[in-house]
Amino acid sequence: MTDLLLLPGDGIGPEVTAQVRRVAEALTPDLAIEERLFGGCSYDAHGVPLTDEALATAKASKAVLMGAVGGPQWAGAPRDKRPEAGLLNLRAGMEVFANLRPALCFNALADASSLKRELVEGLDMMIVRELTGGIYFGSPRFIEELPEGGKRAVDTQVYTTMEIERVARVAFELARGRRNKVHSAEKSNVMDSGLLWREVVTDLHKREFSDVQLEHILADNAAMQIVKNPKQFDVMVTDNLFGDILSDAAAQLTGSLGMMPSAALCLPGKPGLYEPIHGSAPDIAGQNLANPLAAILSFEMALRWSLGRAEAADQLYAAVVKALEAGARTRDLGGALSTVQMGDAVLAAL
Repeated sequence: MTDLLLLPGDGIGPEVTAQVRRVAEALTPDLAIEERLFGGCSYDAHGVPLTDEALATAKASKAVLMGAVGGPQWAGAPRDKRPEAGLLNLRAGMEVFANLRPALCFNALADASSLKRELVEGLDMMIVRELTGGIYFGSPRFIEELPEGGKRAVDTQVYTTMEIERVARVAFELARGRRNKVHSAEKSNVMDSGLLWREVVTDLHKREFSDVQLEHILADNAAMQIVKNPKQFDVMVTDNLFGDILSDAAAQLTGSLGMMPSAALCLPGKPGLYEPIHGSAPDIAGQNLANPLAAILSFEMALRWSLGRAEAADQLYAAVVKALEAGARTRDLGGALSTVQMGDAVLAAL
């Protein structure tokens, strides 16, 4: 059985994933690791961004770690064959409905944030994003020609009680092991799906998690509060669209998107999907400039959540902290280290 399936993907994905492999082989040499094409490179080779064989291998693995997908060279591909469609199909096929996106500000990087040190130093926030429902998967969705000229585009936001309840349960359970506070973000003031979201979260809290502090917050206010007073948040649970936006905003508090890992989880016993939240960055792809720490920290999450290697995860996290405290910085953090040199720094700290 494959322990870890690597899907390097496109752009800087192969570069950062290569550093994950180096770390994995040094820290956990007994892990069975495989790789598959994924995204635009898979489309070029196989005509689809995610082959049936790659998806089957992912579902049969203990954990899957991907790099990034997409690039301007695939902009003209059919929508259902674009790299991003492969990512959505992977998430849906693996049924990973709960996306955990930690926003951690390492003390050594507090001055790299766009906010003042006192606002971000010690930041430890977890955004739980619903990942397989909402507007990215709802139907109908189409673009149509209008008789009078012009076009009309339709995307549909759809959520069920079950979808909301299962991701909210993950957030409440996480909060119990942290600071015991959950913010639930939606737009119940203008969206029926947001109204249902608030009702379901409120009911679940009353039935099963009354010991956890719950606060409801409108998503636009959440965006403002993330840049005004981010340390007020412990766990935030929200839908697919708002989670996509709010987690990227929170990422900038840490100094760089290159520092943000993520985990996408399913039911217990099923493989998790791990990925840095940065994109494929085609402008720097192939130049050995990308920060690999988000990918390496995604592997740290995989060790902890899917591979049953909590001790190794602790070692790896400590090594990243040590490397940063020693001054290791890639360009996005104001330094000059290459992708490989940052990998070297983590390996040396290990």
